[in-house]
Amino acid sequence: MSDGHKLALAEGRDQGRGVRLYLEALEKNRPKRGRKRTPDSITRRLDTIEQRLVDADPLTRLHLIQERINLQDELDTLKAKTDLTQLEEGFIAAAKSYGQRKGISHSAWRSLGVPADVLRKAGITRSE
Repeated sequence: MSDGHKLALAEGRDQGRGVRLYLEALEKNRPKRGRKRTPDSITRRLDTIEQRLVDADPLTRLHLIQERINLQDELDTLKAKTDLTQLEEGFIAAAKSYGQRKGISHSAWRSLGVPADVLRKAGITRSE
């Protein structure tokens, strides 16, 4: 394998990684349907669960404990906001050539939730 071929493979891996990490972060931070929870509402529900656990029967206690675990995870996620800036920069640097090489259209990027302004910064237009 030639050095040029090795460099091309490495570049493809780097571009794929930049695109994948950004798309995964978008997916993880996509707004959920329905009423939005706030840290305050989660904390209030956790307090209610703690009060109900005292007198709950074993089956109800099991469900309350699981709900407490789920809410604590959600609260941790809300507190640890993902900073998309660095991932977005990596995506912008890689997306155009990655998309051209793989035949990915503007519409496909948009259907995954990539904002139009990010695509514009990456140089991806509707005609691509």
